[in-house]
Amino acid sequence: MNLVLLGGPGAGKGTQAEFLIKDFGMLHISTGDLLREAVAAGTEQGKLAKSYMDAGNLVPDEVIIGIMKEKFQENDISNGLILDGFPRTTAQAEALDDMFEELNTQVDLAILIDTPDNVIIERICSRRMCKSCGAIGSVLGVENPEEYVCPKCGGEMYQRDDDNEETVRNRITVYKENTAPLTDFYKAQGKLKKVNGAKVSNGKKNALAVYEDVKSLINA
Repeated sequence: MNLVLLGGPGAGKGTQAEFLIKDFGMLHISTGDLLREAVAAGTEQGKLAKSYMDAGNLVPDEVIIGIMKEKFQENDISNGLILDGFPRTTAQAEALDDMFEELNTQVDLAILIDTPDNVIIERICSRRMCKSCGAIGSVLGVENPEEYVCPKCGGEMYQRDDDNEETVRNRITVYKENTAPLTDFYKAQGKLKKVNGAKVSNGKKNALAVYEDVKSLINA
C-alpha cells in the first residue's frame, strides 16, 4: 500500500508514520527530513530550501519534485510507501501520480490528520530536537524546559529556527492556502479519509488513540 499522510505542520504525521513503520514495515519518506539533511549538508538545494523554510514558506514544487524523483530511484518501494509532507500542492500530487505511473503503482489512500490550529501552535513551539542523534522531543508539560535533555540519548536539545510562533502561524496560513486543496484532489479520486489529530483518550490528547483510527482505515 502507498499511503499519503496529509495535515498541517505539527498535525502528527511523523508520529503516525513511526507507528505505521513498526506495524506494516513500509518505507517512510519525509520531505521535511530530506530537506533538513540537504540544509545540514550545505548543498545548493539545501541553501535554497532553508531560505523558504526559515520564513515558513513552501519550498518550490520543482525542488521538491526533483528530490522525490531521486529518492524513488534510490529505494525499493515495492513493499509500500508512507509519504509524509509530500505532496503539498496539487501540482506535486499530479507529479506524484505521473511518477507512480512510470513505476506501475499508485497512491492507494490519503489520510488527513485534522488538527486544530491552537494544538498545532502549542505542539510546534514546544518541540525540541537533539543535537546529537536528531531525535525529536517536547517540553510541553516539562517543569524545567531549560534542563530538558534528549529522551533517547541524553544529548542537548535545541529549538529549530522555524519552530517559533510567528513562523508557525505563517506555515499554517501557507498550508491552508496551498496544501489544503489537496483534500479536494484526493476526495475526487475517492482516496481521502480523515481522522481527528487531537483525539482525547482518558482526558489527554493521545497519539495512540489517533493511530487506532489510522490503522482501522488501512485495514478496512
